[in-house]
Amino acid sequence: MPSLTPLHETYCRWDDTPPSQADLMEGFAQLMTTPKQNLYGLMHDIQTELLSSFLRLSEKRVQRLQHTCVMNQFNHAVYEVMNKSGSHLFAPLLRQILEKYPNLREKSLSPITQDALSILNGVAGDYFLLQQNPLALPMVLYDHYGAIQKGDVGGRIVIFVHGLCLSHRDWSNSRFEGIGERLLAQRDYNTMLYLNYNTGRRISANGRSLSNLLEDLIERNPRIQSIDLIGHSMGGLVCRSALFYGKQDLKHWFHRTQNLVCIGSPHHGAALERFGFRLQESLGHFPLVKIARHIVNFRSNGILDLRYGSVRDDDWEHMPARIGSMDDCRKPAPLPSHISAFFIAGTMEFKTIKNKTLSIIGDYLVSVQSALGEHPNPRFNLNIPDSHKAVFYGLNHFNIQYHPSVAEQITRWLYPDPELPEQNFLHRHVVDLGIYELDTLLEMQSED
Repeated sequence: MPSLTPLHETYCRWDDTPPSQADLMEGFAQLMTTPKQNLYGLMHDIQTELLSSFLRLSEKRVQRLQHTCVMNQFNHAVYEVMNKSGSHLFAPLLRQILEKYPNLREKSLSPITQDALSILNGVAGDYFLLQQNPLALPMVLYDHYGAIQKGDVGGRIVIFVHGLCLSHRDWSNSRFEGIGERLLAQRDYNTMLYLNYNTGRRISANGRSLSNLLEDLIERNPRIQSIDLIGHSMGGLVCRSALFYGKQDLKHWFHRTQNLVCIGSPHHGAALERFGFRLQESLGHFPLVKIARHIVNFRSNGILDLRYGSVRDDDWEHMPARIGSMDDCRKPAPLPSHISAFFIAGTMEFKTIKNKTLSIIGDYLVSVQSALGEHPNPRFNLNIPDSHKAVFYGLNHFNIQYHPSVAEQITRWLYPDPELPEQNFLHRHVVDLGIYELDTLLEMQSED
């Protein structure tokens, strides 16, 4: 995948209008017109591997052979075949449909198509932006009922920020009405808003965009009294990045933000991304697999940022290569002192049975230590009080935001019962195999 410059990553070209059916068709029409340099790059990698592996040619001989007239003619012929099928057949066909049915520009995407596009953006959303492809998702706020937020809001605002390859619709399912529904029932004059964004972009780029969006929100709605941020997985890192740049840029919304809740967020990286990088590095040592290595490298910058939980521009912008290295090159991004932060971790471990493998796996993607912001280096330890942490045993990364016990824990944190002080609870609240266990003061006294 081509590298992205900070300019492309910091500023999103698209407005706040979600893609229509016409945008979808035009986007795929553009994808079928493969840029020549991108196709030639892939063909070059494949040819280099085949010539060096099968014919045992030296690097210099491979380079000389690749610059011969015969090889150039072959590459040009392959490109022409793909270009004609895409540029002269499929792309024109899609655009003819758009001309015949102009009302497609007013039709929104179906929920299934929205979900598919969210996944596609998670994998290649930065590439879409680089190519100015309309498949790139804009950053949009939706209300609790799934409509784009346009009306006046005030009081206490809760912003939900989804994770990688997900969307604003992924905070509830057929079995669980959602954390937002639970919070709405707690008091009057509060509002749930749901962010949708391109998860393929750099986390720091999305953090800057979220900061600007929240600034615009309070400028249009001066009656907003406070803001709470709730992020799942990558969404928690985007929230942290927004807070970092909100403070740096002296944004007004920053001072109205009171709480941050992160659910399964890889504050110190996701094990799966580091595994993918090690796989990519290992593949380079075996014959005939550099082609596969090239394919493994086709993942978005947003995914790459999950390796160590990068939330700042200077975590990545000075790297000599897009893919970076296994070294943790992050800069510290401490939480603002006035923010009450609450971190939730899931794990496939059993509470009473320790298993080293499951401890490393955590919730399949994020370890408990990473989700709780714990790090052996004091510069990176996020220093969350134990009473602001919760470990849910038996919940994986993909269902932790749908468990009613998670909603209950968040409700207790954000809307505490004045008759039940925080110190009356265990330092770490747990869910074991889906059964909620929250020890009260009486149980603690009985243990004493």
